[in-house]
Amino acid sequence: MSATTSIEILDLRHFAAPVLRAVLDAEGELWKQRLHWDYRTSAKLLMQYLDSHMLPGYAALEAGQVIGYTFCVYEESKAVIGDVFALPIQPDGSLAAAGSACAIEETLLTHLFETLLNSPQLDRIESQLLLHPAGTHSGLFRQAGFHIYPRLFMVHHLQGFLPAPFIDLPNDLALRPWRDEDLPAAAQLISEAYSGHPDSLINDQYRSVHGSLRFLHNIVRYSGCGIFSAQVSHVVVNRQSRELVALLLGSRVSPDSGHITQVCVHPYYRRRGLARLLLSLAAYNFMRQGVSEISLTVTEANVKAIELYLAEGFACAHRFDAAVWQRESVA
Repeated sequence: MSATTSIEILDLRHFAAPVLRAVLDAEGELWKQRLHWDYRTSAKLLMQYLDSHMLPGYAALEAGQVIGYTFCVYEESKAVIGDVFALPIQPDGSLAAAGSACAIEETLLTHLFETLLNSPQLDRIESQLLLHPAGTHSGLFRQAGFHIYPRLFMVHHLQGFLPAPFIDLPNDLALRPWRDEDLPAAAQLISEAYSGHPDSLINDQYRSVHGSLRFLHNIVRYSGCGIFSAQVSHVVVNRQSRELVALLLGSRVSPDSGHITQVCVHPYYRRRGLARLLLSLAAYNFMRQGVSEISLTVTEANVKAIELYLAEGFACAHRFDAAVWQRESVA
């Protein structure tokens, strides 16, 4: 019998948070095991949306019990697939093969694709399923017309004592901690730094100042990627113009793990060691917070960045897929 024969798929908006508690707890354990992330903050935010009964998506039920879900969020004419997860269980409650959970997840995604691809107001769909290893659902995404962009989850284990990095900047540049009022200038920097960059194909927020500002608000003010750490986050400014020319932002994703949510350098100021300096400073400040490892994500096509991260002690711990669907323009 197929793993999905007796599975019922219903609108996620029919369900409140308590009904999905077991699924979210199991997913949290997988985040902890695979990525060393504390998923509780994300799960708490997700449960608030579930209780509002306004989160678009689908739930998978077996014998009346929710055993999986998927959801998306809308941003104007774009949808972002936020997650898909199914419990690896059999109808009798015993553990099932991983393939069974994968089949349920693909059933959920198929229903979500049908909804999104037939929504005339949508021109673009993005997805980055960080938890799932590369290739897990790539075939299904490709069949639906998505382009796949492999990405790396890289980890640097902080062993022993790290000395404070030596700050050696040209006279026209200055290093200082992040300030909340840096948000507009940081959005301008990100939009310029990612012009023509592979990541702008994956996340269209990088293509404009408005989109970059939305991205920054999500990670700095709304804990979209862990708990933001101002102590770790720094910027490099031009002393004369006061413009931001480089930045690094970091968050705590568990008591023992930090994550670099953004690092970028203006094209004019590249190859001056600014990214290397910011990475070293972030590692030092994370270590001072008691963190034993730090992580970041990078697109596999970004070879130069990967070379830098490897030189700074990072290693690939996990590969995952980003997927993008773009509606073809009608002439």
